[in-house]
Amino acid sequence: MTHGTLHRLSAFAEGGSGGNPAGVWVGETLPDPETMQQIAAEVGFSETAFVAPVAGTDRKVRYFSPEVEVSFCGHATIATGAVLGSSGEYGTYRLATAVGEVPVTVRDRDGCVEVSLVSVEPKHTSASEALVDEALATLGWKNGDLDSSIPPAKAYAGAWHLVLAVSRSERLAELSYDFEKLKALMLRENLTTLQLVWRAEEDLFQSRNPFPVGGVVEDPATGAAAAALGGYLRDAGFIAPPATFVIRQGEAMGRPSLLTVDVPAIGGIVVTGSAVEI
Repeated sequence: MTHGTLHRLSAFAEGGSGGNPAGVWVGETLPDPETMQQIAAEVGFSETAFVAPVAGTDRKVRYFSPEVEVSFCGHATIATGAVLGSSGEYGTYRLATAVGEVPVTVRDRDGCVEVSLVSVEPKHTSASEALVDEALATLGWKNGDLDSSIPPAKAYAGAWHLVLAVSRSERLAELSYDFEKLKALMLRENLTTLQLVWRAEEDLFQSRNPFPVGGVVEDPATGAAAAALGGYLRDAGFIAPPATFVIRQGEAMGRPSLLTVDVPAIGGIVVTGSAVEI
């Protein structure tokens, strides 16, 4: 077995008990996939990142949930940046991921470690009526619950997410679903999470993200989905770049999380958050 050091952090934490826990395993070379999957299952967090040096500030990264490897994970990337900068070596690192290069910039912000990632080029497609109807039925929601100003879509910024925007905060607060049925739907559609959002203000969203494909009922902070949402809103013309908005997530789980999304006119979406050791 390849030897390395395992770190446990909470990314996008808002307060001492908030954020999304992630494992970050660092070694000179990556373990074999079976070993990485075993470690991720033992850690038990929604994702664990496995990191090895390439050259200079370049690193290779792979991500595993407790059940399966995932193409990209935003909160584990934020946690990885915090680990890389933990020795005081702030600056920008280039992460080679399965979906492409993802730069992360680590800085000190009022005595706290703050990390920004730049996603790969986002894209989106419209969600079919059949997919939306099936997802809504699994959630126990109705078409009338949706916000017509942000139509359903499949959005990507390293992983695919189904974006469903609701018109009332009460609808978002009521989340209960058939785990296995939603998991089967998401596996069939190659979805990593559902990005369920309510637009509280022009620059503020509340979000909840079911993640059954990773063996997790709900993700308390989802950086990849935040980037995908930013790309969808820009490319569909629902926001005028450059723009910045904030996503609050995890509050219903007792793990309040804060994700800041910067949307440039072109290129990848910037997602920023803090990370603290657990």
